[in-house]
Amino acid sequence: MAARLARCGFTDGARARELLGPQGLGVLDDSGQATVGDIDQASADAGAEALLDAFARAADPDLALLQLQRIVEAERRDGAYDVLAAALSDETLRDRLIRVLGTSATLGDYLVANPGEWQVLCAAEETVPIGEDAADVPSLRRAYRRSLLRIVAADLTDGADIEQTMGALSALADATLEAALRIAAAEQPRHAKACRLAVIAMGKCGGRELNYVSDVDVVFVAEPTNPDADQEEALRAATLLASRVIHVCGLVAWPVDAALRPEGSRGPLVRTLASYLAYYRKWAKTWEFQALLKARPAAGDQLLGAQWLQELQPLVWHAAERPEAVQDVRAMRRRIVDAVPAGELDREIKRGPGGLRDIEFAVQLLQLVHGRVDESLRSPSTLEALRALTDGGYVGRVDGLALGDAYRFLRTVEHRLQLQRLRRTHTVPDDPAALRWLAQALGYSSDARRTAVEAFSADWHRYAGDVRRLHAKLLYRPLLAAVARVPSEELRLTPEAAGARLKTLGFADPAGALRHIQALTAGVSRYALIQRQLLPVLLSEFADAPEPDRGLLAYRQVSDKLGTTPWYLRLLRDEGPVAMRLTRLLGLSRYVTDLLSRDPEALRLLADDTELVARSAEALCEGFQAAAARHTNPEQAIAAVRALRRRELFRVAAADLLGLLDVSAVGEALADVTDATLAAALAIANPSGLPVTIIGMGRLGSAEMSYPSDADVLFVYETPPGMPDEAAAGAALAVAEELRRLLSMPCPDPPLGVDADLRPEGRQGPLVRSLDAYRRYYAQWSKVWESQALLRARHVAGDADLGARFLEMADRVRYPIGGLSREQVTEIRRIKARVDSERLPRGADPATHTKLGRGGLADVEWTVQLLQLRHGHDVEALRTTRTLQALSAAADSGLLEYGDATALDAGWRMASRVRNALTLVRGRPVDQLPRHGVDLAGVVAVLNDSAVDDPQEFLDEYLRTARRARQAVERVFDAG
Repeated sequence: MAARLARCGFTDGARARELLGPQGLGVLDDSGQATVGDIDQASADAGAEALLDAFARAADPDLALLQLQRIVEAERRDGAYDVLAAALSDETLRDRLIRVLGTSATLGDYLVANPGEWQVLCAAEETVPIGEDAADVPSLRRAYRRSLLRIVAADLTDGADIEQTMGALSALADATLEAALRIAAAEQPRHAKACRLAVIAMGKCGGRELNYVSDVDVVFVAEPTNPDADQEEALRAATLLASRVIHVCGLVAWPVDAALRPEGSRGPLVRTLASYLAYYRKWAKTWEFQALLKARPAAGDQLLGAQWLQELQPLVWHAAERPEAVQDVRAMRRRIVDAVPAGELDREIKRGPGGLRDIEFAVQLLQLVHGRVDESLRSPSTLEALRALTDGGYVGRVDGLALGDAYRFLRTVEHRLQLQRLRRTHTVPDDPAALRWLAQALGYSSDARRTAVEAFSADWHRYAGDVRRLHAKLLYRPLLAAVARVPSEELRLTPEAAGARLKTLGFADPAGALRHIQALTAGVSRYALIQRQLLPVLLSEFADAPEPDRGLLAYRQVSDKLGTTPWYLRLLRDEGPVAMRLTRLLGLSRYVTDLLSRDPEALRLLADDTELVARSAEALCEGFQAAAARHTNPEQAIAAVRALRRRELFRVAAADLLGLLDVSAVGEALADVTDATLAAALAIANPSGLPVTIIGMGRLGSAEMSYPSDADVLFVYETPPGMPDEAAAGAALAVAEELRRLLSMPCPDPPLGVDADLRPEGRQGPLVRSLDAYRRYYAQWSKVWESQALLRARHVAGDADLGARFLEMADRVRYPIGGLSREQVTEIRRIKARVDSERLPRGADPATHTKLGRGGLADVEWTVQLLQLRHGHDVEALRTTRTLQALSAAADSGLLEYGDATALDAGWRMASRVRNALTLVRGRPVDQLPRHGVDLAGVVAVLNDSAVDDPQEFLDEYLRTARRARQAVERVFDAG
């Protein structure tokens, strides 16, 4: 028997045998066998086993047995033991009674103190209605306790789930408030006749999700019974009645808390409807409207309560439009967390991180924002509202289910914690014995793998982790603040409302835009539901772009391609700043729109800033070459490489447009992508491994590429041992031509032109030379412009050793001993003048041409390169391929006044940024900054300069910057 008792969960076996023995319940005889009495042994054994099984299901079998023994003793004193003994043969009653006794010491004490009260557990009804007979405090208290016993029994025996239990407790609270008001009215009939009084439930009671032990939040609203009567007298009468209701409920069941009323505890306990309206219209804070989400009439004058709610509802659903509303809700949640004692933070299942408040605040903020136009979200119940949010597409299905499961779990834990002593607590104990009791009360049991406490702790931490993650995801969703800023009437995407709004927002073709909207939102699919949430916000964002129609068209095209993809709209709705970032990219940049339309999966990069960080040159090369190696066919291999290049161009352009990269970082990132592309293409074109290297020239060599830049290169080879020179030359030429062929093949990806025109003798010279041939040429035939071109030479792909030897040779040419002769300086100036006069396109405006205009890129770069040619041999810091680094070195070494260096630096940066922005806006190479129009506005928006956001002001700033740079050029290049 000792082993059997241990298996039932009794921790004190000897005490259990004593209480089950002849002097106790009489279930066992002195030898530990079932007592036979007037029945056969088999029946006695079965009865004893059934009772032990019931104890085994209790949270605390020892407590249940002790309490049952005390009840038996009380019943024996009253002569009613036979009734109890007979009743215990009923399985349902036995299970209810023992579960209650083993879970709640307080309710057990109540049953001990009130013999015969256990009989309320016999009936199948969940509650005992509190009727008119509860005419005084003692009878109301008794009726309340009886109903509570029924609710607890149904909860503990799985007769009711957590939602039903919370609903039953809330209904019991309503009935108790009604009965308390009846008692108050009977005690003060004159006051009851003078006023109409409604009790409005708030908080958990209002949401029909009350705990076993909780303050019941209410507010009171009153009106004179006779409209012509004195209002002040009616309010005084209602205040006396309300005060008595609060007192009665405190004596019967729980404290009534009216602190959620206007002005809190400092404000009047009772107000008229007009007073409430005046306060909420003028003074109420966001949290007060948030509290009204759970308001509902609970007792008293139901017509007055309904009128109160109807009048205040419109104010609630406009509260989210306040500029500070979303931040207010977030700040309030942080204050609640900060108020939790540090030692309890990790164990607080209500207010702590991952607790009930996290779920409630996320749901309530979504209700405030989206419930303005979607009435299905206007439920005071957290779980009902969460289901409506999920059904409406505001919360993902998986996330909604996870939050619902976590809420039910945490509320069940809260209920069990409170049941033990009927005390308000929300803290999981850290005492091992108390933890073991809690786990068993929740239905966990030990097995060979883990104890009941370990099983409970694993579930608790899993649910809390889900809540923390989803709370942050939903409460801090960037789209929420943007939705809140859109007026309610504009969130309703009816054709009439949308058409009017499109005109207001500045769409050039409202009818066309409306067709896009109708195509995106037609039907009742989840896709259409989410699009209806997104589009009002996205339209506002597109309206900020110079061409709203183009942005909306691009969004539709991307949506059409990805609409059936499960993650697409979920990504826009849930994942950080994706939706707002996408609208900026599509609204401003044809270049990015084209990239995204060909690679929609790249949209995922917008979810995380870390995904928009330019990848290292090593990682790019490794990835590109691995992609190429997966294909034996050269065309398929280069297609894989070019697809990766397209993805990386999107990464760079998106980061640029979102302000995450400066112009230097953009140039370097584009150069790294080009390096990796050339390296992979060379590996495809050179399967034999012939010693070939590619030297980057121009903007590629200086790692200062812009979006339209070609890859300026030199091809260098070396004859391997044992191969004839002519054969090596032919093989190297074949490699270079194959590389250029592969990269110039028609495809939807952005082209990468491979330009070898900076090679010796230009287009008339051989495409490929050996290192020795380059040495001979530069030693005997090279001109000063070729030395200048070598200033930006660097190894980018192929044989690294060969590349290093080429650059060692190039250093002697580009940094000549003694610098330049007077004739060479004159020649450079002559070539520059010819470039200025002949290469500037016909009709171009020299004041705003970013590359060849006055103060543009060519001006600054030629000036810096002249300084490098003249002084590079003597000043080591000038030996760099980077324009801005060389400029800084020239200033530091005294070759350039700091004022001139600053002007040249600013001019180069401005021209580079504008040139990139023009390409992003137009989607094709553009060097000319227009003086007016949407392209100028687009450039200003792309550059996102908060100091200068007016297009004409920006144009003036560009002209000033270019003019100062040109003046510095004239002082240094022309006169130096």
